[in-house]
Amino acid sequence: MEREAQFIGQSTAFLDAVERASRAAAVRRPVLVIGERGTGKELIAQRLHHLSPRWGEPLVTLNCAALPETLIEAELFGHEAGAFTGATRARAGRFEEADRGTLFLDELGNLSMAAQERLLRAIEYGEVVRIGSSRPMTVDVRIVAATNANLPRMAREGTFRADLLDRLSFEVITLPPLRAREGDVYELADYYGRRMASELEWDRWPGFSAEAMAALEGHDWPGNVRELRNVVERAVYRWGDENGPVGEVVFDPFVSAWAMQGVVGQGAVEVLAPPAPEPEPPVQPASLRDAVDAHERGLLMDALERLRWNQRKVAGALGLTYDQLRHCLKKHGLHQGRG
Repeated sequence: MEREAQFIGQSTAFLDAVERASRAAAVRRPVLVIGERGTGKELIAQRLHHLSPRWGEPLVTLNCAALPETLIEAELFGHEAGAFTGATRARAGRFEEADRGTLFLDELGNLSMAAQERLLRAIEYGEVVRIGSSRPMTVDVRIVAATNANLPRMAREGTFRADLLDRLSFEVITLPPLRAREGDVYELADYYGRRMASELEWDRWPGFSAEAMAALEGHDWPGNVRELRNVVERAVYRWGDENGPVGEVVFDPFVSAWAMQGVVGQGAVEVLAPPAPEPEPPVQPASLRDAVDAHERGLLMDALERLRWNQRKVAGALGLTYDQLRHCLKKHGLHQGRG
């Protein structure tokens, strides 16, 4: 299995999902993989293929959300020359390419109803017909599909075929979000941190400081493992010092003290910042130092109120260590719930 397909984690919820995938791999039936974005659905599909008797045959992937509805059927089933405008020559579809192997359909919930109907027939009868042809071709394909959509609800609402859902859900593997994987944030952060340090050709991996690791473990991770990887690799890259533990973690790279001062013009990029609080009557500062202090205090107050006084999240949002944030709060006389 490729390096990117490694499974990192030790939580019971995560290991149970991996074990279920391992058991389902040997069975020829379809498997449906459910999970939030960034939880590793494609890695599970790779595991299902590589541990199956079909491991030496093709693993073909189609992202159903990456193509317009008019091209999905042509991608899945292929087409003959002249079948539609622009079809200058015949082309095999993903079902033909995956013959005797595995077809991974990512973002399944985006399939049109017409494509769902043809997919159901292909699964039930093992036959596909290219667009523009009347001659069916027999294929032997194992289907693995993935989505973060609520397919049972879509079936009840009539936006996803209930019979197709029944056919695909022989086994359903639901991947836990990272926030439910106790202890895995540390394992993943250490893994991606070491790998980034190696890419930067550091002689050693100093790890994260206690404050930085506490911030990582306290984050909600709406983007799951994919988000964690970006945050960790960015933290190591920006730290740039292999002799001391990484002590600063920035969760949102778009946060900046100057976000609202960008100039929009030709060749410039407009940076959108959160809505500013209601302005108070302007007070002329006595000195430059007073002006800087007032601006700094305003940034702190805005972040504290937006993040409900969660100091670890505020520190991450402002690009500060926890200790640096505590120093700033003390400097400006700010305490929990009042300023």
